[in-house]
Order: sequence, then C-alpha cells, then structure tokens
Amino acid sequence: MIPIPASATVGGWGVEGSLPLLAVVFVAGVGTGLLFLVSLVAYRRRRSAQYALISVAVGALLARSVVGAGTVLGVVPMPVHHFLEHSLDFLIAAVVLYAVYAHAPGAVGDDAASD
Repeated sequence: MIPIPASATVGGWGVEGSLPLLAVVFVAGVGTGLLFLVSLVAYRRRRSAQYALISVAVGALLARSVVGAGTVLGVVPMPVHHFLEHSLDFLIAAVVLYAVYAHAPGAVGDDAASD
C-alpha cells in the first residue's frame, strides 16, 4: 500500500506556506492585538482583578494568533500547534469563567450578598 500525503487528502490544501491562511491569521492577529491594547487600557483605568483577568484572556487570544502564524510559517509543528491551541482555549475559558464567577454580585466571599 502506498501512503497518501495528508495534503493530497484535503484537496491539496496544506497549512504550511499558505498565503491566504497567513493573511487570515495576520488580520486576526492585528484585530486581537488591538483588542488586547484596549483591554490593557481598561485595566489601567480600573485597576481591578476582573479587568486584569480579562486582559489575560485577550492576551491568550493574541497568543493563539502567534501560534497560528508560526504554524503557517513552518516554525510550529502541527502536533505542537494543536496542543498549544487547545491549551490556550482551555485557559481562555477558565479565566473568563473565573472572572465572572469570582467578581459577580453574590460571589463567594461577597458578604454584602448574605446581608
């Protein structure tokens, strides 16, 4: 049996070196970078843990774009890409949920809600 390259099974669309995919990742990275700057400005103005957590989550989104660009450029191997991307997905979800849970009215440790 002759092995078939993965790129041939997907209609010849490979990730590494794909200019259209690199363009999409670049645009996403620029947009996420701008959102990250806005989140840092918001944190600087509010100086609260909740805003810091949101900045961490948006920073992790920016890191996903960097990993994606590294994969398209051939710097990050696909298995490492999947491990990092899914780990960052988990981190983003955990940080956002913690920010909502820990800083919501009636949160654990909020004595005003129990009065």
